Amino acid sequence: MDLSLSHVTHRYDGLEVIRDISLDIPHGQIVCIIGPSGCGKSTLLRITGGLEQPSEGAVLQIGEPPENSLNPLTYIFQDFALLPWRTVEGNVSLVLEDHDLDATRRNEIIDNVLGRTKLLDFKSVLPRQLSGGMKQRVAIARALAVNPAVLLMDEPLSALDSQTSELLIDDLAELWTREPFTACYVTHNLAEAVRLGHKVAVFSRRPGKIRELVDIDIPLQERTATHPALEEMRQHLWNLMREEALAADQELSHAG
Repeated sequence: MDLSLSHVTHRYDGLEVIRDISLDIPHGQIVCIIGPSGCGKSTLLRITGGLEQPSEGAVLQIGEPPENSLNPLTYIFQDFALLPWRTVEGNVSLVLEDHDLDATRRNEIIDNVLGRTKLLDFKSVLPRQLSGGMKQRVAIARALAVNPAVLLMDEPLSALDSQTSELLIDDLAELWTREPFTACYVTHNLAEAVRLGHKVAVFSRRPGKIRELVDIDIPLQERTATHPALEEMRQHLWNLMREEALAADQELSHAG
């Protein structure tokens, strides 16, 4: 299933947050959205997932979700959102319990996603016993358990330290290489965008508009933190954002 955003504009009490966004999220690709603070990235993600209705425009679902998809659009947030009294297995099981699945099928799904995210040895562990990176792996496994058509990822690594983030970037790239998934990935981090994105949409400051849509053709399995072409791409993205980010920061400071 593909997603297509068509001329999406949104306002809050007359304040225009995003303006005339048209963006395709093709099946099997990760589309990253970057831009200065307050430019409407997370608002666009909520609209994409149906949590808000746009003031203008539409989000179109093209084609059918994957076979056995229990939830076509699924979020991964930066704060993990794990239930502290449930084990790793129990947190993943949570999203399956309202569906008509017998215990055998539910356990098969849980073991599959825990295996894909390298968590099988931790299935009986409580969240308080896990590092931040491991908690986010649980959140990713929980999202994968419903076999979504599109993952909607709202700064999923921003609460982690730089070393843990680097490990999670590698994990996500490996996960996609083994079994490609579709994602709309919002981030402030340009390194994340060039390491994971097949396309990167660069937003202007509010009202957010797409300044440039950048294609990255390097296979994910070949992308490393020191890849020279990716560093050039990161610098290009920063050059696009630099003045916008400064202006947005000044606007937010004056507003405060």
